[in-house]
Amino acid sequence: MANLLYRLGRFSYQRRRLVAAVWAVFLVLLGVGALTLGGKTTNTFSIPGTESQRALDALKTELPAASGASATVVVKAPEGKTLADPAVKAAVGTTVAQVAKVPAVIAAIDPFTSKAISPDGATGLISVQFDKPADELAKESTEAYDGLSGLSSGDLQVVPGGQIVGGVPEVGATEVIGVAVAAVVLIVTFGSLVAAGMTLLTALLGVLAGMAGLFLVTAFADVSSTAPILALMLGLAVGIDYALFISSRHRTQLAEGMDEEESVGRATATAGSAVLFAGATVVIALAGLSVVGVPFLTAMGFAAAATVLTAVLVALTLLPALLGFVGKRILPRKLRKAPTAAPVEGFGFRWGRFTTRFRVPIVALGIIGLGLLAIPVKDMQLALPDGASAAAGTNQRVAYDLTSAAFGPGANGPLVVVVKSNTPATSGAVVEQVLAKTQGLKDVVAAQPGPASADGATRLLQVIPASGPATEQTADLVKNLRAAVQPLATGDATISVTGNTAVGVDVSNKLSDALPTYLLIVIGLSFLLLLLAFRSLLVPLKATLGFVLTIGATFGITVAVFQQGWGAELLGVDSPGPLVSFLPIIMMGVLFGLAMDYEVFIVSRVREEFVHGKHATEATVEGLGHGARVVTAAALIMASVFAGFIMVHDPIIKAIGFGLTIGVLIDAFVVRMTLVPAVLSLLGDRAWWFPKWLDRITPKVDIEGETLRAPDEPDRKELVTVD
Repeated sequence: MANLLYRLGRFSYQRRRLVAAVWAVFLVLLGVGALTLGGKTTNTFSIPGTESQRALDALKTELPAASGASATVVVKAPEGKTLADPAVKAAVGTTVAQVAKVPAVIAAIDPFTSKAISPDGATGLISVQFDKPADELAKESTEAYDGLSGLSSGDLQVVPGGQIVGGVPEVGATEVIGVAVAAVVLIVTFGSLVAAGMTLLTALLGVLAGMAGLFLVTAFADVSSTAPILALMLGLAVGIDYALFISSRHRTQLAEGMDEEESVGRATATAGSAVLFAGATVVIALAGLSVVGVPFLTAMGFAAAATVLTAVLVALTLLPALLGFVGKRILPRKLRKAPTAAPVEGFGFRWGRFTTRFRVPIVALGIIGLGLLAIPVKDMQLALPDGASAAAGTNQRVAYDLTSAAFGPGANGPLVVVVKSNTPATSGAVVEQVLAKTQGLKDVVAAQPGPASADGATRLLQVIPASGPATEQTADLVKNLRAAVQPLATGDATISVTGNTAVGVDVSNKLSDALPTYLLIVIGLSFLLLLLAFRSLLVPLKATLGFVLTIGATFGITVAVFQQGWGAELLGVDSPGPLVSFLPIIMMGVLFGLAMDYEVFIVSRVREEFVHGKHATEATVEGLGHGARVVTAAALIMASVFAGFIMVHDPIIKAIGFGLTIGVLIDAFVVRMTLVPAVLSLLGDRAWWFPKWLDRITPKVDIEGETLRAPDEPDRKELVTVD
């Protein structure tokens, strides 16, 4: 593989104008396609095949009016008045009329008709029914609905609530801070504005290509609203890292006096091999989300994987071309005229000697410390986001709080029971039985009949829980309700429990059940990939166990902050609660890929020194010494990019950004740069043990460039690994 990448690097250098032109045309075509064909992202979560989703799908044909999105507009009388006061009641009537005029609204029921008025008479709920599901509503409809808050006056407070006003998270100036920090780190690392600017440029071009391709895909498939944000943060982070790794190797070789073209080829072959394997682990981890069987998660994983793949292609083709354009200007001025063959040892070498000397206490303290940080994981709760997790001050959050205060938290997420049979009489009889059974369940505040189909064969019931939609009590109620009513489904009658709250419970359960399979497949494939790269059994095993420590500590800190509220106010989290259901599996996929990035970057250099004859401990010190500066810069850059997303108001993006920031810092500095060299020193030569029978059947990919040679160099014998 090294020889192939060597030729690719030299070709890109020699034909740099052609390579740059091809990329420019490709970017323009993607951009035009995204602007002209791009559709919109969705903000709903569903899993085909679950009881709740099957019921919703059936309602589209049997009771179309109930299959569209439903929402609630909260109206509240001024202090000291009630909705029955003449002026307030008139304002309510005006509001109902305006709600009915919102595009796609087919029904707006005033609180006096539905009797949805609080006991004190001050708060009411206007039930709103749309003709389409939330993800199919046009922007015109959602904006008009959200704009109903403008109807508030001295006589009435009007707040539109529900998932209709959830919105799509937007990228603002806060994320630019992360890129600015990355630029500063690059300038300090390289000591050259040209080098820093070129690294950022390649990363941004890769992100532009990936994002344009993603929005082009929205014209043909549903893409979650969080997918572009995840793709953006990952694309920026890995794009900068991969360019940094190759550019750093090229700069080192130029500083030692190597010819420019030869240096580009060798940097692409050696550092590029590490980039290719590191990128492959990230892509495997992200694409592996498809095994979960959740459409929105699959789309999210493939979107981010495609962006990472684009970053790899940019680093291996466009970057060598750009290196040809900048020439020796990538070096600081003092090194352009006076190359040196004896670079000064930096902190990485000193840290490597420290970790290998005190390896036993370092390993013990590292494992114990990370284990203690993981303790809060045992209390982790998962749920889909609801109004309680929305940012303070938003319509969704204000409506949720007003409804909870007036009617109880369960009114924000009613359950829907669907009864279907061949005859209206049978359905009516079953409904009465279900009502009787439901009213006796714990955590049920009220149960009442709902609308029916034209022929009366399909009927709905609404069940109001006592607890909020995202609580464990409501999740237990869904389970208990299904267990209680299923025995009533005799003969031709079927009974299903659905609604947004039930869908959320089913999604959470599905994700929890799929997590072990996901980990087994992704970690198994990545283990094989690392085995192929390093020709060792213990090194991939060590890498995987290190990841377990990283993910445990990361989840522990995230739970402590976002669920238990430790220091939550410092991050703008005003309402700690359950973590979003798909956060663990997303963070595991992303962090596993990134952890393997650092593993490959450091250990590939350690193995390179080892196969060239150095003692195992000495090779560890040399490998860490050469790689520490780059990995430190890469980790700080990646963490700063992720940290920029903590300032986003959307709670899902905030939690993902925080978790990834903490995970990157722990994995890079505690696990890969501290525990890994300590463990490698403990293992010694045994770290590179590889059974002879396995060595014979394992393809040699030459990630260290052992067989690499320039066209004018004689053949060299290939070095072999320890058996």
